[in-house]
Amino acid sequence: MKPQEQEFTTLIQQHERLVYKVCSLYAADAEDLKDLFQEIVLQAWSGYTRFRNESAISTWLYRVALNTAITHKRKKSRQLGTPVADMQLLHVADASSQAYAEEYAILQKLVGSLPPLEKALILLYFEDRSYQEIADIMGISVSNVGTRLGRIKEKLKKQAQPFITQ
Repeated sequence: MKPQEQEFTTLIQQHERLVYKVCSLYAADAEDLKDLFQEIVLQAWSGYTRFRNESAISTWLYRVALNTAITHKRKKSRQLGTPVADMQLLHVADASSQAYAEEYAILQKLVGSLPPLEKALILLYFEDRSYQEIADIMGISVSNVGTRLGRIKEKLKKQAQPFITQ
């Protein structure tokens, strides 16, 4: 294996969870997830030689993964004529109480119904990424990140209202 191929393989192995997290957000099922993972790796490999170390490698890979996933979802939606199944992400290790599990399921459903770009933004926010890092990954300004996240949070609050009052 050539040194560049070895570097790339190591990169993918180190950031495999990041790629799977993005895949599980945008894939309709297990088979689609595998296809999307392969597509992201292929896109990352084709752009790897152009990576200029102007950002963290994980930021670059996240951006490649999100852009590829969004494009993949749009193609699938057009082919199927219906939206791709909602996300199966945001795994909670210890949903100890039933109430917490129910709230989490509601949040998961609401986030899953967001448009792809909003879903990507809120995913990064849930991962405690800084606004600067989110801006770098999404290719938007830091102030735009704050504005969009504020709007997404308000949208989620409004959509959650019927579930909260039950």
